Amino acid sequence: MEAALYDKADLLHGAAESSEQDSISPASSLFQRQVLPNSPDGYSPKADLCSVRRPFIRNGSSLSYNETAWLKQRRNVTVGAMMEFLGRLDFNSFNASSYIEKHASNSSALPNIGIAVSGGGYRALMNGGGALQAFDSRTANASLQGHLGGVLQSATYLAGLSGGSWLVGSMYLNNFTDVTSLRDSQTVWLFQDSIFVGPTQSSDFAVRTPKYFSQIQNAVDGKLEAGYNTSITDYWGRSIAYQLINATEGGVGYTWSSIAQSMDFQSASMPMPIIIADGRAPGEILISKNTTVFEFNPWEFGTFNPPLEAFVPLEFLASNFSAGTLPTNQKCVRGFDNAGFLMGTSSSLFNQAFLLINGTEVPQILKNSISRILSSIGEANQDIAVYEPNPFYLYTNQSEYATSTLLTLVDGGEDLQNIPLEPLLQSKRELNVILAIDSSADTNTRWPNGTAMVATYERSMSSLGHSSDLAFPYVPDQNTFINLGLNNRPTFFGCNSSNISGSAPLVVYIPNAPYIYHSNVSTFDLQYNTTERNAIIHNGYDIATLGNGTVDSDWPTCLGCAILSRSLEQTNTSVPPSCTACFQRYCWDGTTNNSDPGNYHPAYKLSQLDVSNTGGKSSQTSG
Repeated sequence: MEAALYDKADLLHGAAESSEQDSISPASSLFQRQVLPNSPDGYSPKADLCSVRRPFIRNGSSLSYNETAWLKQRRNVTVGAMMEFLGRLDFNSFNASSYIEKHASNSSALPNIGIAVSGGGYRALMNGGGALQAFDSRTANASLQGHLGGVLQSATYLAGLSGGSWLVGSMYLNNFTDVTSLRDSQTVWLFQDSIFVGPTQSSDFAVRTPKYFSQIQNAVDGKLEAGYNTSITDYWGRSIAYQLINATEGGVGYTWSSIAQSMDFQSASMPMPIIIADGRAPGEILISKNTTVFEFNPWEFGTFNPPLEAFVPLEFLASNFSAGTLPTNQKCVRGFDNAGFLMGTSSSLFNQAFLLINGTEVPQILKNSISRILSSIGEANQDIAVYEPNPFYLYTNQSEYATSTLLTLVDGGEDLQNIPLEPLLQSKRELNVILAIDSSADTNTRWPNGTAMVATYERSMSSLGHSSDLAFPYVPDQNTFINLGLNNRPTFFGCNSSNISGSAPLVVYIPNAPYIYHSNVSTFDLQYNTTERNAIIHNGYDIATLGNGTVDSDWPTCLGCAILSRSLEQTNTSVPPSCTACFQRYCWDGTTNNSDPGNYHPAYKLSQLDVSNTGGKSSQTSG
């Protein structure tokens, strides 16, 4: 872990500064507040009288009324974005823009796009951030030839897990701000200030280290004094919020449910954000592949997984529900869904960062508080986030998650599904293409090898997958991913839907790879100077665009073909010859090679970025 801090003179855009995508889009505005702190008492949940209609636990066999109504708006909004993006691509004689316009009145016939950003700590935030920067039409020059601006505006859902949840959360809690503006804001994404230092160099919210830790301690103490259990995740969530949310004290009063109250989200002008966590049942230590996956969306928290299959209104998460209802003698609690706490829950694997506090500047009072928690929960529970009271208590006698007044959640990648695909695979959401950004560190050299894809496929084939109606394309083993280079370039899985059981979407797998920088930094590196941060984001942009088309000039068209694929089938439209050629190039053809690939050391795809004279670390990071 890097310990050195850099002077303000070193806070450069680095070698990535001169690239086209690095200019701030004039359409972006980090400071136009719409998501507001709607917690009644900062970080402390607070009970009050309920409205006329009391909240209740909803059966998860269908989508909520809120989501269903919102989807009708969003699907209409995406039409124009798809027409603009697909209309720029070269399909030869096929006019994609006219095709979308022709079917605009039938949203079920149009492409329904989801984007999933994997976990992997800051590496995942930065690499995934580069991909979203590439997909965002607000990024300067993103609509030029070879670029992919407009894919984000065309998407219906955007899901994140662990480090990916930080990216998704930071964008939405700052009013769906674009990645370029977040990177250049001078108030957030200042990763040269580690969580053990605090935002000392923030232009608007600079806080000296002792006061920073005092603010964190006071917030967590307030929650405890209000009668709610706390865990290390409270400290972790508070810490990362200072780096991710453009507000005083890291948006101490900002909640995830406040996203649903913003005017832009209500008008469906942005995709629906989802972050996920895994359930850890009472007495459980290891997370099984069949664990229950919980999601947080702007309206609800819960799971589609049977036998629990239930959702609670997110705004009233800590209300004392029992058997699916809120008793008349119980008040409605608001403020428990603190945005930092939820992002911390999705990434609770990083709780162990606080096991390193003895060698840091952390004040003794905070060290003592964390030590007390550690001694009370034991090593087996250091990665948990505590949700008490459990909203699903006695909801059903079939689920282990309904037997205790305490619900404990852990990092969403602990079941090996490090890409948040499951919420996007729900047949109720009718997605037909998913762009999967994989920043996992699967190999001993910290590059992806398809483990997350394999885990989701195996889950889809298990009894839980069948009962959850999860359909996923067939994928090969991890050795094949490496031996065939499927972990080193974009690959389409599920191209031939006739060979898939169920309504599985086509999955565009986009793995982390070295284009201009070795972005395989350690998951547990908690500090990055500005130059390296920008280099990894830049590399992520190149991964998504294949170097703005320099690796393959047909890549934008081929991605467009993947997006159109299921729609063309549904409308009985002939596949354009250009797409046939793309599918031959990018679709996995079923070939396998499970021999031992040995150590994996991918070569640069473009010229290596030189950061030696800009204060950057070496291209390889230990850890």
